[in-house]
Amino acid sequence: MDKPNIKKNDKLELTINDLSYEGKGVAKVDDFTLFVDNALPDETVNAVITKVGKSYGFARTLDIIKKSPHRVEDVDNVYVRTGIAPLSHLAYSQQLLFKQHQIETGYQKAHLDVKVNETLGMEDPFHYRNKAQVPVRQIDGKLTTGFYRRHSHELIPMEDFLIQDAKIDAEILRVRDILRKYKVKGYDEENHKGQIRTIMVRRAYYTGEIMVVLVSRVRDISHYKDITNEILANPDVKSVYLNINEKQTNVILGKEMLLLGGSGYIDDEILGHTYRISPRSFYQVNPTQTQRLYQLAIDKADLKGNETVVDAYSGIGTIGLSLADKAKKVTGIEVIKDAVEDAKRNADINGIKNADFVVGKTEYVLNDWAKDKKKVDVLMVDPPRKGLAASLIDSIHNIKPKRIVYISCNPATLTRDLKALSDIYDMTDTTPVDMFPMTNHIESVTQLNLK
Repeated sequence: MDKPNIKKNDKLELTINDLSYEGKGVAKVDDFTLFVDNALPDETVNAVITKVGKSYGFARTLDIIKKSPHRVEDVDNVYVRTGIAPLSHLAYSQQLLFKQHQIETGYQKAHLDVKVNETLGMEDPFHYRNKAQVPVRQIDGKLTTGFYRRHSHELIPMEDFLIQDAKIDAEILRVRDILRKYKVKGYDEENHKGQIRTIMVRRAYYTGEIMVVLVSRVRDISHYKDITNEILANPDVKSVYLNINEKQTNVILGKEMLLLGGSGYIDDEILGHTYRISPRSFYQVNPTQTQRLYQLAIDKADLKGNETVVDAYSGIGTIGLSLADKAKKVTGIEVIKDAVEDAKRNADINGIKNADFVVGKTEYVLNDWAKDKKKVDVLMVDPPRKGLAASLIDSIHNIKPKRIVYISCNPATLTRDLKALSDIYDMTDTTPVDMFPMTNHIESVTQLNLK
């Protein structure tokens, strides 16, 4: 395909015919694809070209000539520009259809005949996130919180983050003002100077407990005892940490985590069980939808009470412990040692005796089980975005669990993995669960049954 005669900064009138998986409008110029910021299907826009590659390019909407009936007008465009809520300009009912359609399209391309159910959405798709990691910079001589403009390191000052728990937003502002009071400096990324790089706040939805983590370039912060005491003056704040990240890096947390005051953790609940959350714990960020996601996964496991269940990528044990009372035995497998210790502690807190947790890779554990002729009735997998390792696919072929429940956060790797397992498994259906409203992220649950 010959690239059309377009270059950066050219202005064009474009007709938008689709949405990309990132939520950008898709337009064609002589069969050359352009991905257009802030544009929706069925819209005609004036746009400026921002980048031209070999096989596709990017553009930004300048003004809209013909608007989609599904465009939301009353949401601040800053949420699209920063990437915090890239779909906030699209009606929520259409966001749910978009997520269902993304999975369906992937299946069709891979020739997978799997039904995709309607996306399970939220009644109120705003202010749901129970964790915030907000960048801090020094702007006009003041420590300032906000978020980066998309694909840049330019901080846009913000106070309402739209998709974060409103009490987290309020706590970030309170901490910001305390830091300002004591003349603490925000991070200067360009010169690698200043102090506070990030304010991280976690809030347990069901208990209301709050944890604050100050991520600093330096260990020594003047008045840190006064700052800690003022942060703890909010009775909901149970835990204050200092994390030291001295490196010039985009990684948010450094290795060293110091407890400044309060408890070392906060507690929350999922499906009637209590979970202890430390600063680095992996914990789903949407508490109300997590209940629906896990309940759906448990339903798809179709447990009768006599099964051996393996919970792969088990984290702090939330999925395995949620279904332990419906199974004979649960084994959680996780590569991160601290998470395994958290999971064991969570089993003790909840008085669960039929669950154990081991450090290791699931494929190695399953291969050892296969050698010992041990059976797995149900395998629960909740992998990261890169999906299942090829070696784990091989070990699944080796041990052949009767049923697999696959919780996915990436339709592309889900499709790839289902294709790789389709020789020995039938897939009943996939149900998307909207864990991240206003964004393009797609979570889903799929049941696989051994043929």
